[in-house]
Amino acid sequence: MASTDLFGTQPAPDVWLVVVAAVAALAVTAPRAVWRISRNAITIAHEGGHGLIALVTGRRLDGIRLHSDTSGLTVSRGKPTGLGMILTAAAGYTAPSLLGLGGAWLLAAHRVTLLLWVATALLIAMLVMIRNAYGALTVIVTGAAFLLVSWFTEPDVQSAFAYSAVWFLLLGGVRPVFELQAKRRHGGAADSDADQLSRLTHVPAPLWLFLFHAVSLCSLIGGGRWLLGL
Repeated sequence: MASTDLFGTQPAPDVWLVVVAAVAALAVTAPRAVWRISRNAITIAHEGGHGLIALVTGRRLDGIRLHSDTSGLTVSRGKPTGLGMILTAAAGYTAPSLLGLGGAWLLAAHRVTLLLWVATALLIAMLVMIRNAYGALTVIVTGAAFLLVSWFTEPDVQSAFAYSAVWFLLLGGVRPVFELQAKRRHGGAADSDADQLSRLTHVPAPLWLFLFHAVSLCSLIGGGRWLLGL
C-alpha cells in the first residue's frame, strides 16, 4: 500500500451509515448473551492498555493471557510501587474508551485507512506478547478481520467497519466499569484494578471507579460527537 493511500483522507460517510454503525455496536454490547462473546474484544483492549503503559513507563512486560470467560492477565516486572505501576494499573479500564476516542478523532479527520492499519499493527504487536492459545486465537481472529477489510473491501465497507469498531470501543468501554462496580457491591473482585490502585495510592477504590466512569462516559460523549460530526 502506498503511503499516500495510508496517510491520505477518505470521503466522509453519510450520516445514516454512522448511525447504523452505532446501532450495530449497541446490538453487540447491550444484550447479555451477545456481550459474553463480544466482550473478548474489550478484554484485548483492556489488557493491551496494561501492556502498552507498562512498556512506556519502563516496566518489563512478561506476557499477556486472555481467557474464555473474557477475563485476562497482564504480567509485568519492575518496581512494585510508584507512578509507573499506578499508570499501568489504571490503564486497563480506561484503554477501550481512550482507544475509541482516538479512533473517533481519526475518523473525524476522514482517515479510515490509517485507523484500520494502526489497529492491525497494535494487534500484531500484542500477539507477540500473548502467552496462551485462546488469547492468541482471539487476537489473530480480530487482527485478521481488520486486515481483510483493509485489503479486500471497498471504501464504503471499510468505513462501515471502522465506524462500527470505534462505536463498539466507546460503548463497550462503559459496561465493564458498571460490571466491576456491581461485583464489588456484592463482595467480589477484591483484587480488581480499582482495589490494586487503592493499595498503591491510599485513595479509596470507589474514587478510582469514579475515574473509570468519568473516562468512559466522557469518551463516549466526546467520541460520539466527533463521529456524528457535531
